[in-house]
Amino acid sequence: MTETTIGETSAAISGTSALSRPVALLQGSFLPRFVTGLVIILGWEFVVRALAPAYVAKPTTVVLAIPRVIADPAFLQALGATLAAVAEGLAITIVVGTAIGLLMGRSNTADQMIRVYINGFNAMPMIIVLPLFSLWFGYSAAARIATIIFAAIFAITMNVADGARSVPREYLEVARSFRSGRLRMLTEIVLPASMPYLLAGFRLAAGRALIGAVVAEFFLSVGGLGYYILYNSRSYHHNEAFVGVLLLAAFGVGFELLVVWATRRFMPWYRHDEKAS
Repeated sequence: MTETTIGETSAAISGTSALSRPVALLQGSFLPRFVTGLVIILGWEFVVRALAPAYVAKPTTVVLAIPRVIADPAFLQALGATLAAVAEGLAITIVVGTAIGLLMGRSNTADQMIRVYINGFNAMPMIIVLPLFSLWFGYSAAARIATIIFAAIFAITMNVADGARSVPREYLEVARSFRSGRLRMLTEIVLPASMPYLLAGFRLAAGRALIGAVVAEFFLSVGGLGYYILYNSRSYHHNEAFVGVLLLAAFGVGFELLVVWATRRFMPWYRHDEKAS
């Protein structure tokens, strides 16, 4: 009898916990976010239908345009060009920015010589350097790559420098006691210890690189997703242009989630700091 009662009690508890999960989800941050997004979408739809011309994008027409845009070869070609340029620029940025950041983090002399210029260029809007890049590289894909590198490199450099500077002294003293060379300490101790900082800089750099690519395509009229959005918005195809904007936002959010997952999956020692932040 007692075992039957215990089984019924445990089943009731498990059922209650299963029911409480959706309730906890609704009482958490999901419900306010959902309500806020729904209010924004409904307000957008109502205001555009009431006050704006018929060609202005509305949520309903944007949703209807998504399948047509995704199947458009011109859109796929523009998307591929932009993503390829961002990937190439980020690859160069990671190599060069990590090298400069390690140099700044482990050398006070290099830090004093470079940091003031890094801070100055980081505060400079990328739209200012676009005319210079167009003069140096022409109205070409090379100017877009240069803009992407300029937009992204400083986030990685500064974060890697902070990570290299924050390596515990005990790690380096143990390495010196085993007569490790400077290069070996840099590659096997300083760089792995700086990986959380590098990933944090990479999260910032990826978003800035995507913005830099789109801004360069706006200004230079280079084929890509930015030019696709600009062309459709100027030719009164606002729904198609807004699909490109939504896709850019989706790429940013997706990359953010991917980096967070990789940090928690491959760097378990960094989980506590991730959850605390």
